Amino acid sequence: MLTQDIGKMVVEAAAMAGISLAASSLSSSRRVATELGLRASDMPSFAGTKLGGVCTLGKLSKTPSPAKGVQCSLNGPPPAWPGRAADEGVKKNYSGPKPISLIGSTGSIGTQTLDIVAENPDKFKVVALAAGNNVTLLADQIRRFKPSLVCIRHADRVPELKEAIADVHPQPEIVVGDSGIVEVAQHPEAVSVVTGIVGCAGLKPTVAAIKAGKDIALANKETLIAGGPYVLPLAKKHGIKILPADSEHSAIFQCIQGLPEGGLRRIILTASGGAFRDWPVENLQYVKVADALKHPNWSMGRKITVDSATLMNKGLEVIEAHYLFGAEYDDIEIVIHPQSIIHSMVETQDSSVLGQLGWPDMRLPILYTLSWPERVPCSESTWPRLDFVKMGSLTFKAPDRAKYPAMDISYAAGRAGGTMTGVLSAANEKAVELFLDERIGYLDIIKVVESTCDKHRQELVSYPSLEEILHFDQWARIHAEEVARKYEIFPAPPTPVAV
Repeated sequence: MLTQDIGKMVVEAAAMAGISLAASSLSSSRRVATELGLRASDMPSFAGTKLGGVCTLGKLSKTPSPAKGVQCSLNGPPPAWPGRAADEGVKKNYSGPKPISLIGSTGSIGTQTLDIVAENPDKFKVVALAAGNNVTLLADQIRRFKPSLVCIRHADRVPELKEAIADVHPQPEIVVGDSGIVEVAQHPEAVSVVTGIVGCAGLKPTVAAIKAGKDIALANKETLIAGGPYVLPLAKKHGIKILPADSEHSAIFQCIQGLPEGGLRRIILTASGGAFRDWPVENLQYVKVADALKHPNWSMGRKITVDSATLMNKGLEVIEAHYLFGAEYDDIEIVIHPQSIIHSMVETQDSSVLGQLGWPDMRLPILYTLSWPERVPCSESTWPRLDFVKMGSLTFKAPDRAKYPAMDISYAAGRAGGTMTGVLSAANEKAVELFLDERIGYLDIIKVVESTCDKHRQELVSYPSLEEILHFDQWARIHAEEVARKYEIFPAPPTPVAV
């Protein structure tokens, strides 16, 4: 039954992506790790998370010579920004405000993007929006920004939307579903597409936007974590820019502006430590959903807040940094920085360390993806300057590997490469969903992810097609749910002890 379910979901996912399974079956097209001369026993073991961040496909990792600079994996895809960022005479192919399409307009990234557009109508304009099913908010956005094309997730909500915007002139064209999101992504007037939806649902429209020659303001992690081996060569082929919209990778991107080739030595990702950074490890067994959602610094969605608590968000960001900037995993480090003022740092070949600082505010990285290579002046009333006296001290500490086993799992998955990183992300997404539904405990999240990654080792595809990426994304979710059944909570966990 499980195999049949996977097969059905693969067919549906492939059909949405415009792939013919008749033309290329998984059984005949699978390019497994044996292409690299690897055996299953060579793959990093995920059991017990006893990796220490040093396992790399059966070989011990070593620190590269400083003279070599950051090197991309020989067999990896071309990075979006190979250790440096130069505008190389970016040419404008539009007049007036920069036209953008926005996918996920009613979510956190979407609403903050629209705040930026509203504050800078001379710089940006919205030509297309895609949303879920928040009709009330979407109608308000249509009324305010006058896009020519709008997508809503389900067709049965269209009458309600039309009624809500009956007074809007001119009326936008309304499309629905996955095909509608693709239309928004490849809108002919758009120059940039902001991808603000979660999960592999963002992969298909991103691919469509790239093929249509649109630059990508990337807020969807799965585009690179699951799709990097496919998306990056495609981006290079079509000559488009992938600009990171999350705070950590935007910080790195800002720090490497103007670096000479080979000038980058190391990437340092800062992490807040999440809701449990001050909890003793032994108390994590008592965690409830409400505890995991109390982020000390940021206001974010439920899933990403849990990821911050487990530090899985940082592990996924390590993988994303590898794909974005071409850094090997030995050259990417994580440090706990509770104040969330330094959003990340880079070390150059001469040992200088450059960091990007600012109040915890997602609007700045979003703004920079839209304005790059320019800097847009901002009002102090809505963009308060960083006050170093008010900010006070900045502190740092090494992450506790016992408290955050997701970190080592992520490094191992990244070094395995290929479809393993997408499986990691999908299994984690399913496990977090089950935790939020109170079906499994907090510590069970990592157990489910571990087991799923471990099971995938013998089917890993080193150079996946889009079809294979979609297949293993769906497989990982189904397998993770199967694994989670042995951890289901009956009854609810005990009340947490005082910290």
